[in-house]
Amino acid sequence: MAKTAQSGSTSAYIADTLALILFFTTTGIINERFVAGMTGEQVLHARLIGAVLMIPVGRPYGMWRDWLMGYAKASRTSQVLWDGLALMSFQVPIYAAIIAFSGATGNGLIRGVLGAAAMMIVLGRPYGAFLNWIRHLFGLPPGGEKPMSLNT
Repeated sequence: MAKTAQSGSTSAYIADTLALILFFTTTGIINERFVAGMTGEQVLHARLIGAVLMIPVGRPYGMWRDWLMGYAKASRTSQVLWDGLALMSFQVPIYAAIIAFSGATGNGLIRGVLGAAAMMIVLGRPYGAFLNWIRHLFGLPPGGEKPMSLNT
């Protein structure tokens, strides 16, 4: 039986979680330090919390993305929009809690959440491509793509 990204296998869990941790540790640091104006200590705290939280949400996000991407058309614009929507709708609420718990308050919290929302829309498609590449390294098919069919 061939592996599928939707199978819930251990490989899919590890691939999706690894992709999330690698990609968003980097982008989180940039947003927290330069957009939200958090201190180095607050950024470290947020990234440690973020890494711990990414472990249980990596695979559920991968499944959420795959499901939403099923609505995307073949056009580049549709793919970009759906990937951005998937990322923003799933990750921004989690991210808001992380930076609030790590010390962001008031305008810094608002700027951080708005910055993250903008980043998620912009980074949705690059992250989707990165996720599919990591899945490929694990011998998994890309997710969120409609299978070819003679009926379409």
